[in-house]
Order: sequence, then structure tokens, then C-alpha cells
Amino acid sequence: MYAFDIERPSTIADAVAALAKSEENQPLAGGQTLIPTLKQRLAAPETLVSLGGISEIQGICQDDAGRVCIGAGTTHADVAAGAGAYPALASLANNIGDPAVRNRGTIGGSLANNDPSACYPAGALGSGATIVTNAREIAADDYFQGMFETALDAGEIITEVKFPVPEKANYQKFEQPASRFALVGVFVAKYADGVRVAVTGASEGGVFRWSEAEAVLSNDFSASALEGVSLSGDGMINDLHGSGAYRAHLVGVMTRRAVEAV
Repeated sequence: MYAFDIERPSTIADAVAALAKSEENQPLAGGQTLIPTLKQRLAAPETLVSLGGISEIQGICQDDAGRVCIGAGTTHADVAAGAGAYPALASLANNIGDPAVRNRGTIGGSLANNDPSACYPAGALGSGATIVTNAREIAADDYFQGMFETALDAGEIITEVKFPVPEKANYQKFEQPASRFALVGVFVAKYADGVRVAVTGASEGGVFRWSEAEAVLSNDFSASALEGVSLSGDGMINDLHGSGAYRAHLVGVMTRRAVEAV
């Protein structure tokens, strides 16, 4: 690990100012991805700007539109315990990693990192969530831009995530047993105007919406409606844990299980 300084601002404004001091400065949320990266000397920031002491980005509430609004600094464990108005999201959070990860990792950190096998990107994209930053609001459909890539600008900090609550929803994850990341994870959400299906862990391009499944489920929300609907293995992750074709098959399996579970 390289030497670095650390700042602990108590407000978003102070955090933004600290990040602006150098292009090499990086925000630190729960540290579940960044700290291992530093230990492996894959990053060398001049200063880490800790977001853990900013109370304004912690907590869960519902707004006037009925959306579940979660502060970016809220831990996975707190989402699991406090997002009861959106049971599928609470269940997703409760199955991230292990207790140590759930008690340190944050929803904002996960979405900012956008790991291709993380769970929250599927929950946010499948819900049609809105990612709120210190500068603007970004629709989930516009936010995720590829593996580890997002619409965030340099120095921009996620402050809150707003989740419209669906009529029905479920998340199914086929775990890689060592890491508990999703080998494939599928979030299905049924709204009055249609169904959204978001897939994580499968594609080389990161989280994505499965439009074919959305179309058939919007017409007939049943597992049987998915018969004959499948994905190609082209463009899917192909590694020691599974081939692209295997992951493509799992997407169908997990989607059917999600629909059956609601």
C-alpha cells in the first residue's frame, strides 16, 4: 500500500472541496472495494476523502411520491433492516457478501464502483431508480455505462438513491461461493406501466436490461411466458467460473425463479 493522507469532512460541500484539490484524490465510502485495491497497489491516491462522517447522506425515508429514498452512505445492513417498504430491495441487501461487508459497505459506494457482478446495480436499474448526486439527478437507465463505468463526473458524489416501489419484485442471485458476488443475478420488478428486468454478473458490458423478457412479462407476468425466450452467450463473461453460454442460460433460470417467487 502506498502512503496517502486522509480527510474526514462532515458535509458534502467539504467533501467536494477536498476532492477538487487534486485529480488524484479519491472518495472513501465503506472501503470494501477501495481498501483491497490499495493493498494490492493498484491505486495510489494522494488523499482519501472519507464520506463516513457525513450524516446528511445516511438514512432511509419515503418521499411524497412514495419512493424509498436511501442515503448513499447507508450500509447494506441498514438497508436490509430499514427498507421494509421495498421488501425485494431489503432482501437483496441482506444477501450481499458477509456480515462484515454488510456492516461496512454502502449503497453509494457500490453504485459508484459499478462492479459488473455487484447486486445493487441490478436493483437500481431494475427499479428504474434515480441516482442523486451533489450536482444533479441521473436516471438509472442513463447512469450505468459499462463495466466499472458510470455517468459520474470527476469529483461528483452520490448523495441519495430514490427507488420507485413496484407492485411486485424479486431478486434472484446465483452466487460465486467464495466471494458471494453474483455469478448471475436478476432483479425483476412489475410496475403499473410494465415490467423491468435487470441482469448483473453476466455481461462483459456490466449490468443491463433484458428487453425481450420485459416485453413478454409485461404482457403475461408468469414464468411460463418466458418459455422459448433466451439470451445468446455472445458478449457474456467467460471465465473459470463459467462460460458465456452457461451464464446466458443462468439468466433465464434466475429470471423464471424471480417471477415465481413474487
